[in-house]
Amino acid sequence: MPLRSRAALAPLALALAAASLATSACTTHDEVPSPAERAAIADTLKSMIVKAYDLTAPGDRVGRMLSLYPSNGPVASASGGLMSLSRDSLAEGVRAFWQYVGQNMRDPKWTWEQFHVDVLGRNAAAVTATYRVPHRTPRGEPHVIAGALTMVFARRDGRWVVVQEHLSDRAMDMGGATGADSGASAADSAAMPPMDMSTPHAH
Repeated sequence: MPLRSRAALAPLALALAAASLATSACTTHDEVPSPAERAAIADTLKSMIVKAYDLTAPGDRVGRMLSLYPSNGPVASASGGLMSLSRDSLAEGVRAFWQYVGQNMRDPKWTWEQFHVDVLGRNAAAVTATYRVPHRTPRGEPHVIAGALTMVFARRDGRWVVVQEHLSDRAMDMGGATGADSGASAADSAAMPPMDMSTPHAH
């Protein structure tokens, strides 16, 4: 499931996209957000992401993840050296992640480690965050998936949506966990791949 070979190019593409959005969003002085507006935008985007990835909340978890994206139109998603531009392909990747990874995690706790929000204008922002998800495998063994994501947001029709993103997994040790969180068996590690939603179906 994880794909990484050319992921190093994705941050450059995201930076160029963010710069383009910033240019269009900040063409006049009136469109430059105040410090208070920047803080409010940052809080809004952080809250949206945390809510979307809350695996403990009841209801449609896949639907919550997909709520970050526009309901139609292109969305550029890159991870592991592959890229898709179709919202349908992205949705297929999210569903595959939940089918093969998410629903197999027992008592998962999605923990956000770092958040950095760069507000580029009143209608554009970029978010980079790191996360880890300690949980137990179906066999009851401890396991952790972890990684980082960068999302470029645009405000369209009054709604913030992700228009570009890059996902990457954190390297995992032979036990299938990150850092000191080893302990999962090889069989459990094979059954519980990382979070990277780039599947053979191409997220």
